[in-house]
Amino acid sequence: MSKLADAKREPFATHPTIGRCDAEATRVVHVGDVAFGGSEFVVIAGPCAVESREQIEDIARSMAKHHAKVLRGGAFKPRTNPHTFRGLGFEGVELLRRASVKSGLPFVTEVLSPADVGELGPRVDAFQVGARNMQNFALLDELGRQSKPVLLKRGFGATLSEWLHAAEYVAQGGNTEIILCERGIRSFGGETRFVLDLAGALWAKQHCVLPVVIDPSHATGDPALVAPLTRAAAAAGLDGVMVEVHPDPSVALSDGGQALMVDEFATLMSSLRLVCEAVERPLAS
Repeated sequence: MSKLADAKREPFATHPTIGRCDAEATRVVHVGDVAFGGSEFVVIAGPCAVESREQIEDIARSMAKHHAKVLRGGAFKPRTNPHTFRGLGFEGVELLRRASVKSGLPFVTEVLSPADVGELGPRVDAFQVGARNMQNFALLDELGRQSKPVLLKRGFGATLSEWLHAAEYVAQGGNTEIILCERGIRSFGGETRFVLDLAGALWAKQHCVLPVVIDPSHATGDPALVAPLTRAAAAAGLDGVMVEVHPDPSVALSDGGQALMVDEFATLMSSLRLVCEAVERPLAS
């Protein structure tokens, strides 16, 4: 076998459960009844953190109205500053469940500890592993024993291979329902919060069978950059996007500075639909 052929097969050899071999199709992963990795581009949207029943139900209604397909919201928040809002915990999960039922949108929320996986499992539609926990191997092992899908964010200091190795930890435990999420890596300069590695997301898409989405809200920290990067992801052939939306970002308890307002999200969805039509990748709605 040639060196080129060896290089093409290397991800499969290193990641035997998730690596792509030749022309193998992308695995379709379902969050509720929403398919990632199929023919449609999927939008996940909602606030960084669940703050109250009124807040999460209002935003869930708005996200459904404007054709998001999956609701996001944090109940357990691993904040850099321990003196900032760290979420409502299991109360927040119950509020998410209520908003999910009322809006008809399945939801994803972050899990921080292996000890919480068993209690969260029956309550959530999908687990999110945040950037800080990408290499929490005890958590990944526990999620590998579950049947619910896992949205695995890339750590902001992780290489692409390390990201795929983290997914392999989950998959080798038996749970192959994994969605990869690129959310920005650290670089030099402070003009944006992180650097969205669109090339890295595409590399992951080419070298493994998992669907790949991006999180431009966390990657940039700038709501003005969210819409163009979302359109770029759709045009490039990725599988979806996760964006933060808040009714009033000026009073948000977590990451308000990077959140879109509801009218901005509606405008994004209108422009995104045109891009999806142009590249013949329908927008899930």
